[in-house]
Order: sequence, then C-alpha cells, then structure tokens
Amino acid sequence: MQEKVVILGGGESGVGAAILAKSKGFDVFLSDKGKLQDKYSQVLLEENIAFEHEKHTTENILDAQLVVKSPGIPDTAPLIVALRKKGIPVISEIEFASRYTRAKLIAITGSNGKTTTTLLTYHLLKNAGLHAGLAGNIGDSFAWQVATQDFDYYVLEISSFQLDNIVSFHPAISILLNITPDHLDRYRYDFQNYIDSKFNIIRNQNEDDYFIYFEDSEVIKAELSKRNPPVKKVGFSLTRPVIPGSWLRDHVIVSQVNDEVYETDFSQLPLKGPHNAVNSMAAIIVAQLLHIDHVKITEGLKSFKNAPHRLEVVEEIDGVTYVNDSKATNVDSVFYALGSYSQPVILIAGGVDKGNDYSQIEALVSNKVKGLIVLGKDREKLVQYFTGIVPTIFETDNIREAVEKAREWAVDKDIVLLSPACASFDLFKNYEDRGEQFKAAVRNLVR
Repeated sequence: MQEKVVILGGGESGVGAAILAKSKGFDVFLSDKGKLQDKYSQVLLEENIAFEHEKHTTENILDAQLVVKSPGIPDTAPLIVALRKKGIPVISEIEFASRYTRAKLIAITGSNGKTTTTLLTYHLLKNAGLHAGLAGNIGDSFAWQVATQDFDYYVLEISSFQLDNIVSFHPAISILLNITPDHLDRYRYDFQNYIDSKFNIIRNQNEDDYFIYFEDSEVIKAELSKRNPPVKKVGFSLTRPVIPGSWLRDHVIVSQVNDEVYETDFSQLPLKGPHNAVNSMAAIIVAQLLHIDHVKITEGLKSFKNAPHRLEVVEEIDGVTYVNDSKATNVDSVFYALGSYSQPVILIAGGVDKGNDYSQIEALVSNKVKGLIVLGKDREKLVQYFTGIVPTIFETDNIREAVEKAREWAVDKDIVLLSPACASFDLFKNYEDRGEQFKAAVRNLVR
C-alpha cells in the first residue's frame, strides 16, 4: 500500500511538494482552505494529483502518514494540532525537498536582507559557471525543482516559518544575517521563540559545515555562546576585522577566507548602504568558500541587479526621488532604509503591525523625517508614537492619496520613501502589490 502524503496549501511550494511526492511514488492529496490559482489547479489536473480547495476535509487529511504544510499555516492552527495529537509528522516543503537531493545546500536567513543576499549569492555562483538553483522563499518551488532538475547547488532563502518545521534539513553553508524582533504575533510575543526558530538553520550542521553570521549582532553572539555548535564559524562585521571572515575598512570590503584575501571597493558597487555591505560580505564569503575566482566575484558584484521593492528608485520628479521599499515589513528594515539617505525624508509607513517596537528608529526618524504619512490598518500606534517627533503627520487608506500628499510636502533633493515597517495584508494582496501600486501612483504624477 502506498504511503499517503497530504499537502496543506496549494501555492508555489505546496504544488511543488505535490509534484515531488508523486514523482517519488506517494499517494498524494492536496488541500487548500482558500481558492487555488488557475495555473496551479491546471498543473494538478495535468499531473493527475487529487486536490480540493476552499475547504479542508478533515477525514482525508487525518489519515495521512506525512503532512507537508505551507509556511503560512501556523503550528497553532486546529488542524495542525489535531495532526500532531495523532502523531502524524508535519514538515515544511524545504524539509521534504531536502530529503531527495544530493545538491550542496546554501541556506540564508535573517530578519532582514535575506532576499538581496540570496539573489546576490545565486548571481555570484551562476556568473562563475556553477550549476545552481534558486529556491526557498523566493523563485520557483524547491521541491518542484528537485523533482524536475538536477542542480549541484541550491541557494535557498529560508524564513523562520519554514525553519519551524524542519527535521533533518542540513545545509552545507548557512547564513544568519541578523535577528531583530519580527513576526512576534506568530511567536507568542516571545523574542526567544523567534531566535530559536532562526537558529534552527544550524540544527543539523556539523564540523564539516560552515555557519556565516553577523559579528555585530549581540543577539547572535549571545546565542552562539549559549549553544556552541560544532559548525565552522565565519563572521562578518561593519566595524572590525574578522578572521576568518569579512569586514569593512573605510569603503573597502576585505574578506579573508581559506587563507586568501579578497578586496573590493564597496562604493563602486551597485548596492548601496551599510545593510547592503552586510549582504555583500555574506555572499562574498560563500563565493570564497566555494573557491570562486576573485575576478569572477568582482565581476558578479558589479553586474548584480537587486530585486524590486527593495530601496528601488521609481522616479525623480522635480528633484524629488521616490523610493519603493515595500519589502521593508519590519522596523529593522526601515532602520537600514533611513540610514541609507542623508537627505530629508518623507516616510510612508503602516499596514498590519506585527508587535513593532518603534524605539529602534526613533532617533533616525527625529533626525531625518520631515513628514510621516501613515497608511493602513494599524495607524494609531504609529501616529501616537511619532506625534511630537515628526513635524507633520498625515493619515490615509489610499496609496494614491499618500503619494499626492508626499508630492505636496516635498521640495528639491527630498526623498519620498515607502518603507512600511508593517505587513501589507490590510489594503494589499502582498508587499509586491503594495510596491506596484506605489510605483503606479508615482508614475501617475508625471502624466
């Protein structure tokens, strides 16, 4: 009798997991409480994979031998609690896919910078001619690629939600960029629970593996001293030399790994700001560990183009620069965004608050933000916190109105920055939708 695998969630990762499960001979059933996108239901029909949507049929799910769940479903959901009570293993798609590949896994996590670092690392590998796949929290499903491709390396952006449901997931190289309070609503408002989730990335690593981490993070250093994992540690810092590791000397990134020293002038690279120096150092260390030629590393760094919605310059209108940083869904991201500019800023922020602590950005906001436009559901907390700190505050539920108000306030050399510090699900489908609507509103100004 075939072992039954149930997939909960019919998005990119769920459908990918279903395809991999079918390819490995499992009896597969996919269930999604929401409505499946047409492109995914079509794939499931073509692959002859049983599925349901807009409901969960409990009896069809509770007779599984294994459940692969979407990272969007919390462990506290009644269905997950019922599965665990029955002793049915519940794992993430990254765990499931990792069981069926011999590729070397490079896993990247952190509260901020994951996407940029993952894309840059992948770009450096591809530019050097390595046969690499890009997956995890970005791009095509990891499981789908494992089912249909045969890469030597996978560069994986991994969220805490994905790390919550691993068992044997084992990266050869892991990166932890930072840990600042985020998603606390998912972690019972206990920061240590979130820290534990992030540190799952090294759970199965051993003395043959590498752990690349930000030396300037007191949270990471304190946790490392408590855990003392057997992995080979390689640090990076904005403030002091780290050997083996990488650091910033004036405007130059210096990286000493495998007794080789690599240097590059960060000011000449397309990525800007201290947060991107951090992302670049992490990617450079991976490239050195994989013995990529130094000329190829420099070439890759210079040819890299970052993802949309991350400090993305949209337009310059009447000397005012409009910047889309919609992917900044937590306070730490806004801290780095504000730190990237010396000019006065009109900040557009707000959305669904995730237990934010705005004290982290208070000084930067006080020094740099001439006007705050608060957008979205959880406005009151932002307005209360920054009243008296920011000279002018405007509230709205309309992105177009927000952009028009910013234009009214802005003068030559100002920055209008969408950097929300919040999730987007109140007014938008996701952060991409929020960013696209912002860009459309900005471009409408010049029509």
